[in-house]
Amino acid sequence: MNVCRTVAACGRWFVGRAPPRPRVPTRCLWTKFRANDFGVYEVVCLGNVSDPRPVPEYVTLPSYAKTGKPVDEPDHDRPPEVQNAGQIEMLRQSCKFAKFVLDSAKDRLTVGTTTDDLDRFVHDLIIDNNAYPSPLNYRWFKKSVCTSVNNVVCHGVPDDRPLVDGDLISVDVSVYLNGFHGDCAATYCVGDVDEPGRKLAKVAEECTYKGIEACGPGKSFADIGRAIELYARQHDLSVVPSITGHGIGTYFHGPPTIFHSMLHGYPGVMKPGMVFTVEPVICQGDGDVEILEDGWTIVTVDDSRGAQFEHTILITNRGYEILTV
Repeated sequence: MNVCRTVAACGRWFVGRAPPRPRVPTRCLWTKFRANDFGVYEVVCLGNVSDPRPVPEYVTLPSYAKTGKPVDEPDHDRPPEVQNAGQIEMLRQSCKFAKFVLDSAKDRLTVGTTTDDLDRFVHDLIIDNNAYPSPLNYRWFKKSVCTSVNNVVCHGVPDDRPLVDGDLISVDVSVYLNGFHGDCAATYCVGDVDEPGRKLAKVAEECTYKGIEACGPGKSFADIGRAIELYARQHDLSVVPSITGHGIGTYFHGPPTIFHSMLHGYPGVMKPGMVFTVEPVICQGDGDVEILEDGWTIVTVDDSRGAQFEHTILITNRGYEILTV
């Protein structure tokens, strides 16, 4: 999960262009969108969102679980944390569990299932394993997973819309297990997705790995965005520059900020023991986005589709290790 807010709030920076702008409040029906450039799919608007799901008292809670305000996140002008061996092992466990939940959720992505159904499944699976769903009440987010469909490129809030044949859905799972967060995401095809949509998902995953392959001790953080954007451009796709990766540990979001485009680069170089996410959003259009009236749902201005893949990685002495496997 990555949060597009201000630098002071959680380090989501907007460089070279404005941050996602609020859309004039509106609520529309889901209608078929057809364009020669983008394909055939439903343009998604806001649906009805159910109440947050309860968390048992025995589950260990992150700092924001009751108030909505994270109080343990380091300032983004501080150097990225270098995790010790014990912390790294705990992060491995939380990241491995996050990937297990994501893989388990994949089988639920069938025509007719609502994203609220998926939220219930993810929530219950995490709670049953004595963990906490990290998105729940993080800055008052109402749900336990992010589900972004078609033109919704990030922070989609699970609701009552049934998935339909041809949907692209990005599922972003984050867990808080034994005091440490783990974070990962993937984009899936529901039923028969058209060729442009399948291409988008394929290239988006490849972009994520291009960014990861640019990581290693002594390498510049700016190398990540350069590798991602150059690859996306080769396939006539765009990076959404306002969605960034982040450091992670006992806190959900912290330094470094991982830019996925060449508009800007986080200063400094990577060091062994640093842990952060690489999670570019790749879209068919020009990358301009806006926020719907719920304050969370980020959509493309031109209604083009987006796709996102995310891994949490550790910088090692010889290169990198993907923790969310």
